[in-house]
Amino acid sequence: MWRWTVLKRASACWILCLLLAVLLSNPVPVVCWNNSTLRRPRTDNSTVPVTLTVGGRHVRSYSHLQGNVRRRKLFSFQKFFLRIDQTGKVNGTKNKDDPYSIMEVTSVDVGVVAVRGLHSARYLAISKKGELYGARNYGINCRLKERIEENGYNTYASAEWRYRKKQMFVGLSPNGKPLRGKKTRRKNMATHFLPVLP
Repeated sequence: MWRWTVLKRASACWILCLLLAVLLSNPVPVVCWNNSTLRRPRTDNSTVPVTLTVGGRHVRSYSHLQGNVRRRKLFSFQKFFLRIDQTGKVNGTKNKDDPYSIMEVTSVDVGVVAVRGLHSARYLAISKKGELYGARNYGINCRLKERIEENGYNTYASAEWRYRKKQMFVGLSPNGKPLRGKKTRRKNMATHFLPVLP
């Protein structure tokens, strides 16, 4: 038993010595950053700020995700496509070719998106009372928290308003009518949407 322990320690020590020799033979550049903001070039010739700290972890920068636009149809768990018509009415449709069901999902902040109807040019919004409607202009009612759930569907909750300290979600009833945000919960399948390509 004693002999095996000595051999085991000797082999571990030998491997450590080899690893150290390899690391010392190949010089690795070491860069020290100060607390200033650096600029990293993008492919479109603009720059993105990246903030780094000394002696700690890098601070994550998500500014490259802002303004990312995805064209999607939001297919609900209730088998309806979410649509916003020209009058600002939000409801669901079974027609997969409905032009008002094509949405532009734009990233406005980390985990926060704005959903805009492509043909209606209206933003999906939740009022303070929890009512769904299509807003002409982008405002605080149009800020939605996007979250991918365990079943692969997405949920969209108001980033600004809550009802009795609970989030209000975008949801469609089994008839395709919009649900009031006050009656919706994350686990309610009526609030689950699958973003599909148009």
